[in-house]
Amino acid sequence: MRTIAIDAMGGENAPEAIIEAVLKAKGEMPDTKFLLFGDKEQLRKLIPADQINDQLGVVSTTEIIEDEDEPVRAIRKKKDSSMVVAANYVKEGKADALLSLGNTGALLACGIFIIGRIKGIVRPGLMPTLPAQNSDDGFNMVDVGANAKSKPEYLLQWAQMASYYAEKIRGIENPRISLLNVGAESDKGDDVHQQAYQLLKDSSLNFQGNIEGNELLLGNADVVVTDGFTGNAVLKNIEGTSSVLLHLLKDSLLNGGVMTKLGALMVRGSLSSLRSKFDTAKYGGAVLLGVNAPVVKTHGRSDVRPIYYTLKQVDKMIKENLVEDFKDEFASK
Repeated sequence: MRTIAIDAMGGENAPEAIIEAVLKAKGEMPDTKFLLFGDKEQLRKLIPADQINDQLGVVSTTEIIEDEDEPVRAIRKKKDSSMVVAANYVKEGKADALLSLGNTGALLACGIFIIGRIKGIVRPGLMPTLPAQNSDDGFNMVDVGANAKSKPEYLLQWAQMASYYAEKIRGIENPRISLLNVGAESDKGDDVHQQAYQLLKDSSLNFQGNIEGNELLLGNADVVVTDGFTGNAVLKNIEGTSSVLLHLLKDSLLNGGVMTKLGALMVRGSLSSLRSKFDTAKYGGAVLLGVNAPVVKTHGRSDVRPIYYTLKQVDKMIKENLVEDFKDEFASK
């Protein structure tokens, strides 16, 4: 039976939304065990007694890593926190994967320092799946913040792992790989990006060349590789812009008078289709590529639906032996 270790105390809607998502997923994933880590008394009150069985368990912890905690210091000092104890279960082989909605930096530290890097991987990278205009599957972008500084060989390894993920987990044959840069030409960007371009071009990946920021959401690439600093800034920009545009659209439709409201009713189907295409919940969480087990971060504000989809995502990663394949691939290099 596959086992997912879940930090039940991380995130704004914890633990209620996490428990509800687990109960929803539990019936659809009979070969998966869910281990919830957190305040035992609080969790037990929220879980129906008849749901505690071989498929759902609670591991008692006494501490919580808060969003304002310094990541590395937190995992060293709060050894009985829900996140750290869950990570140790994965390290010790008592669970196959780790899921958290909590402090991103602390989760990255748990993945790197507790669960550990895959032999041959220089630096793990953080990778979400994002929506795209011309694709129902969206695209992966890596790294989005696990590394403040990057080297060309990091980007190559991230591209290799992300390409394999896109093929095995998202079902995309021969994924198209692009390098985020300030221009389409091969000599654009700084030394890191020019050297990364050459490494990607010389690899066996389906490398399409550079991609500029204004093309990201068009769907012209299945995987976009970038340095961690740029990736994090771009990700926050996409999230912020999307939120503002949706808010402005909703406000205009609701407060634009009778004719505007009638028009909104007429295009309701199209608006629903647009919302569905840019629905990030269905893509699950961001994956920390390059560590010895699946480690996945879901947005701290997530409610039941994105957590549910992330549980399915994590389960598929375990089922497809994604990390074991990474180990075999990079151990030989």
